[in-house]
Amino acid sequence: MKSRVPSSIRRDYASVAGKQPPIGESTDLLIVGAGPAGISAALTAAGGGVRVTLVDENPIPLQTMGEDVPLHFGGRMAPTVANRNAVLESVLGARPELAEAIDAGVDVRLGTAAWGLFPQRRTAAWIDGHVAGLADEDRAYLLRFEQVIVATGCRDMGVAFDGWQRPGVMGASAAYRLATTYEALESRTAVLVGTGAEALQIGNALMGAGVRIAAIVEQAEAVTGPTELLAPLLGSGARLFTRHVIQQTVGDLQGVAAVRLAGVEADGSRLAGALERIECDTVVLAVAAIPTIELMEAAGCSVTFQPARGGHAPVIDGSQRTSLPFLYAAGDCAGVWPSKTLSEETARREGRIAAATALRSLGVQPDGPCEPAVSPDPSVRDVARERLEWVRAMTLESAAAPFVCQCEEVTAADVIELNPPRYLHWQRDPSESWRIGSVDPQGVPNPDVVKRLTRAGMGPCQGRRCREQIAALMAIGTGSALADIPAATYRPPVRPLRLGQLAALTEAPAMRKGWESWFGIPSQWIPFWRLTPPYSVTASCVEEPVAGE
Repeated sequence: MKSRVPSSIRRDYASVAGKQPPIGESTDLLIVGAGPAGISAALTAAGGGVRVTLVDENPIPLQTMGEDVPLHFGGRMAPTVANRNAVLESVLGARPELAEAIDAGVDVRLGTAAWGLFPQRRTAAWIDGHVAGLADEDRAYLLRFEQVIVATGCRDMGVAFDGWQRPGVMGASAAYRLATTYEALESRTAVLVGTGAEALQIGNALMGAGVRIAAIVEQAEAVTGPTELLAPLLGSGARLFTRHVIQQTVGDLQGVAAVRLAGVEADGSRLAGALERIECDTVVLAVAAIPTIELMEAAGCSVTFQPARGGHAPVIDGSQRTSLPFLYAAGDCAGVWPSKTLSEETARREGRIAAATALRSLGVQPDGPCEPAVSPDPSVRDVARERLEWVRAMTLESAAAPFVCQCEEVTAADVIELNPPRYLHWQRDPSESWRIGSVDPQGVPNPDVVKRLTRAGMGPCQGRRCREQIAALMAIGTGSALADIPAATYRPPVRPLRLGQLAALTEAPAMRKGWESWFGIPSQWIPFWRLTPPYSVTASCVEEPVAGE
């Protein structure tokens, strides 16, 4: 006699079978970022007979900019950024090649952020091909693709000092974007912090947009960028302060009104004496340009500290291909160096090379000859040492103990001493001596461990203002080389999403089934199908999942 096995016993509630999210859109080549590299890649691929989709998160919603994502906007956005149509016109005006891409048949989606790239792998075997998580103003959705070029640009390294939480302290890249792309920078007089090629170039661009540069501050003994970029700034009246850092901002809740500068010794210690006061409404942090690697790192790309490329950057070959065979990096996210900063042609060339390689992977022979690989400039600056010196002179020497992580209110001492969050009201035993080196005495500590113990980097800005500072503090606290401190890991979504956008993500019926039970079970850690059902006369007559199934 054939035995009947209850369907509840055969069912595997933990299986993803039948629960895959439906994906209604697809493309052959996805390009993330519509800067010089991304647009160049799109125009190169447009004539290849493949479907090309170009997404760019600009115009960024005002609420997201208020969280200092993806750049450190510092509350210096003019009210016009709330007018999406006006900003969209400014973006199209600043990037006329976007119209060319549209005319060439590229599916251009502005105001669309990429919050995740999900390749098929052992931990995600259900994914058919490669999938991108995208989000626009109204919804979050999934897009299947064959090849992807990431051209997400760069951001700025934050450096904490007394009063850097005030409106008006912002990153150089954010100031540049607001002034040139959005035409919405609310600033009249600025102090520029840093003198690299990126800093001086942006300083000149801000001056061209009507912002007066009152002072240029550099902790090193000499300017580190090209003198030909420094001359126009000095000629316009900017004062140069080498061997100086910002000690504090002066102002109120409305923002910065002035800064006080302190002199520093060669070892980073502060000099005694009167402080120099500079009247300004904006402080532009241009200490270092950081490749924006979060999308690639979260997808599983190999990332290493490469001084010639400006720090942690993806490992790429001469075809701009990363360690993932379907993913390419182009533009500043593939590395930042002076000649690339001074000429957009380098980023455009990277975009063309990446597009040509992606077309070949799709079985299409691109037009034109192969271009030679792009190589960074020979390293003439020790970027790791410079970053450590900025953090030592500006942050560690500050008597005010500023929050390195503003979102979670974590100071430099909290990072080095591994202090838990203040809201726990935890008191350390006086006999205990905790230091960052005690996390792993046999090796280099990992930023992820520091994040878990202190919550540094876990706030709304997702570590964009503090990530590099924390790595520098770890290197200083353990005596390690900055290059040896691994990059803190990223996880999707790498862009903040509203609950309304997440709710718009389509789910398979099998995924929704039983979901509400998570909110009423005895333990949120035990899935409903593993609980022994409470006995009742009704339940005893109904087929239920078996405990332990």
